[in-house]
Amino acid sequence: MRMKNWLTSCFCLLSFCGLAQTGYEIKVTFKPYKNLYIYLGHYFGKTYPIIDSVKLDNNSTGVFKGTKLLQGGIYLVGYPNRSGFFEILIDKQQRFSVIADSATVPAGIQFIGSPDNELFNTYQRSMGEKGAQINIVRESLKNASAADSLSINQQLIRMDQELRTYREKMITENPNTILSALLLAMKEPVLPPNLQKPTSREDSVAAFRFYKENYWEGVNFWDGRLAYTTFFEDKLDRYFNQLVAPHPDSVNKEMDYMLSFAKANAEMERFLLLRFVNRYYSQRYMWEDAVFVHLYEKYFATNPPSWLSEQGKKTITDRAYSLMANIFGSPASEIQLPDSTGKSLSLYGLKKEYTLIVFWDPLCGHCKETLPKIDSVYQLRWKAQGLGIYAVAKENDGTRKDWLKFIADKNLGHWSHVYYAKEAEKERVSNNVPGYSQLYDVQSFPTLYLLDKNKRIVAKKLSFEQIDEILQLKLKEKK
Repeated sequence: MRMKNWLTSCFCLLSFCGLAQTGYEIKVTFKPYKNLYIYLGHYFGKTYPIIDSVKLDNNSTGVFKGTKLLQGGIYLVGYPNRSGFFEILIDKQQRFSVIADSATVPAGIQFIGSPDNELFNTYQRSMGEKGAQINIVRESLKNASAADSLSINQQLIRMDQELRTYREKMITENPNTILSALLLAMKEPVLPPNLQKPTSREDSVAAFRFYKENYWEGVNFWDGRLAYTTFFEDKLDRYFNQLVAPHPDSVNKEMDYMLSFAKANAEMERFLLLRFVNRYYSQRYMWEDAVFVHLYEKYFATNPPSWLSEQGKKTITDRAYSLMANIFGSPASEIQLPDSTGKSLSLYGLKKEYTLIVFWDPLCGHCKETLPKIDSVYQLRWKAQGLGIYAVAKENDGTRKDWLKFIADKNLGHWSHVYYAKEAEKERVSNNVPGYSQLYDVQSFPTLYLLDKNKRIVAKKLSFEQIDEILQLKLKEKK
């Protein structure tokens, strides 16, 4: 087994919750260790929470025991120094014995009273042998002639088909077992012969549709055993990254569908919610803000899960509130702040075809480098294209004097400049009014927003080069 870091927490914001049923007893003899602790954990996506430990006696034996039934899945028996582990299956039968020796793990593990693990052993042994044979054939490709390569590739295709046939046989001959459920979930859709080599756009679309429609064949989203594996998270990510349309409506529909079934199993529901929250907490694309807000409103706002810690609730809520005010495509929040003369200057008062909002800090090193570059593009084409710049200087360590000096030194006086003092933000917050930093989710400087004529958000939190690309595309669309 490859070595892994053992983690005791699945998600930094969330507390671990137990499962409520009855009784497990797993006797482990693990030679040559004596009078040392071994550990019982399980997969949970990419993490490996430890749920139990036991001290081995002089006969290298210890018993993991608990009054609550364990969620079925792939479990890990960890070495005394936590440097590695071997896998076991736990499902309906939770009272059995394991005999292992570190010198022969995993091939030499024996099980007493666990048909699931005996079947798992048989499967792993057979797959190991078949995998070794395939590797030998693949190695022969390296020095093969062109003529031999064709024959070897055909052999590899046959061997791959034999592997699939073997897995199918295991599923068919062992229905209602955890191994069968895991193998079904690991299956990849196989395109019918007429779609394997598409020759037209219609064929490609049909192949894509077939693959997506059959991607989850045999998978039940209420099956909590899948949450305790390594492969299910990867399969989930691949589905959303490659097969779901990149639009909040499509993503939200898929998440809601899965969670509607997952609510029947507490661990699967917890797994999916954690995965989705982690994935969309920091957005990779602008439209993903609507996905996180949807998650918050539907699954956390009124009836948060019992396993969610108070800190977790606060973090998710704060993030959702920051995003709600600046959803991609929605009207931007009004800003009214004083300019250099002390006169209040309104964002909505800037009547331009497009408006670039720049949140910046006069002492920010990156701002000192970036703002002059923004002005270069502004002078080169943005000004003539009807774009105006509304620059919000956030007071941090600097002063109003630093702000004015920067504008003068860099010749940026032709922008619309306002100053956001610490006192101004403090006053808003003390009056239960969200600060502009929260309304625009400003977490670093500079932060850029591109607005259209009606002050709707066209782009946000991108580089000025990306903003320029989007603006030029928008202008071409109008022609």
